[in-house]
Amino acid sequence: MAETYDFLFKFLVIGSAGTGKSCLLHQFIENKFKQDSNHTIGVEFGSRVVNVGGKTVKLQIWDTAGQERFRSVTRSYYRGAAGALLVYDITSRETYNSLAAWLTDARTLASPNIVVILCGNKKDLDPEREVTFLEASRFAQENELMFLETSALTGENVEEAFLKCARTILNKIDSGALDPERMGSGIQYGDASLRQLRQPRSAQAVAPQPCGC
Repeated sequence: MAETYDFLFKFLVIGSAGTGKSCLLHQFIENKFKQDSNHTIGVEFGSRVVNVGGKTVKLQIWDTAGQERFRSVTRSYYRGAAGALLVYDITSRETYNSLAAWLTDARTLASPNIVVILCGNKKDLDPEREVTFLEASRFAQENELMFLETSALTGENVEEAFLKCARTILNKIDSGALDPERMGSGIQYGDASLRQLRQPRSAQAVAPQPCGC
């Protein structure tokens, strides 16, 4: 049976290698931890239909390789993304320090309006923490990002990260800040009738009058 949904959102999972991006995606899609996780080569893909604010949304998620040698490949997938999880490892300051470069890529290559949530992953390794919650929270605030600390191992805040991002995109559609009809928005209508309903009255076709000749 074909999936039915109101919207389809294109999502990215970006950040340095070894931050647990593939594990986050696996936890969200499969609801379990990915034990044998190697570095992603190029791009991996997953999708899941979720209910957000009474709407059914299909999230089409592209998990990108964090290693520098794959950057030219992964950048081509940024185009037309509506949302992104920007991931760093709370036990690695190096991954935190590279966040600004990843964010610039997302806003330049995907869209300046891309909705980004910052995820401090590996929350379960708190004793080994190198980046404080407060410091990352300040970075998120300065760059107008949402922020959560997550654990792909325990599942803590993983679903919430994706749903929070999707909720923000839906709110922007409702307020008119995001137009799903705009090319490269990263949003598609899943149900043709929904598109009809959302068209302004003036845009709806007027039935031709019968000719009297």
